[in-house]
Amino acid sequence: MKSFFSTNIKKEALKNNFFRKVLATKANAQVVVMSLKSKEDIGMEIHKKYDQILVNTGGKGIYIINGKKGKFEENFLVYVPKGSWHNFINTGKTKLKLFTIYSPPNHKPGTIHKTKKDAEKAEKLKHD
Repeated sequence: MKSFFSTNIKKEALKNNFFRKVLATKANAQVVVMSLKSKEDIGMEIHKKYDQILVNTGGKGIYIINGKKGKFEENFLVYVPKGSWHNFINTGKTKLKLFTIYSPPNHKPGTIHKTKKDAEKAEKLKHD
């Protein structure tokens, strides 16, 4: 029998203070929690191989997908299909807490990026 993953994802997301923390990685999907500081963003990016679903569990923000903007409020879900330019920005005064699901997985299992700088450094190394 294959192992499964189960958790209270809202609690996991709300207690996380790292920019990115991988919680679970399986063959076809990956669960990651993120925390964005006030005015911080994920950074404009495109995934050529991955669909991404992002869910706001606390805080206030906006998304930009292929040039279109929208509100990313608490309990909102945004599905970003592969090949879409996207960014998520914390527009609130408190941290924006979210979880994201990649399909297929995007990061190495157990990855933790404490800060956005750590994440950018890791992404640069990944592409060099």
